[in-house]
Amino acid sequence: MTIARYTIGFVLSLLLTIVAYYYVVARGDNPLLLIVLAMLAIVQMIVQLVFFLHLGEETGPRYKLLSFGFMLIVLGIVVIGSIWIMVNLNQNMMHMSPSEKTNYMTTQNDQAF
Repeated sequence: MTIARYTIGFVLSLLLTIVAYYYVVARGDNPLLLIVLAMLAIVQMIVQLVFFLHLGEETGPRYKLLSFGFMLIVLGIVVIGSIWIMVNLNQNMMHMSPSEKTNYMTTQNDQAF
């Protein structure tokens, strides 16, 4: 792996980050914002995998492919679990007023273990 390849990967990652930042700052109210940011994130993930993690350059790609698949499964569990928890909290807590939330949290804190 040469320094030039790392430099190209770094410059591409930097450019993708700057483009995403500029898009959010300049067009923050655009309804396509999430789609564009998701596409930029996927492109940046591919750049990271190819230029820094050397995906596809190994002699025995099966082990890296298995570890990559495992990483995707764990990432999916973390993301879906986080969304599930946030939706559950939203359903259970948003019907209360701020004073009711404070009162509930105070009473629950007193009942800790």
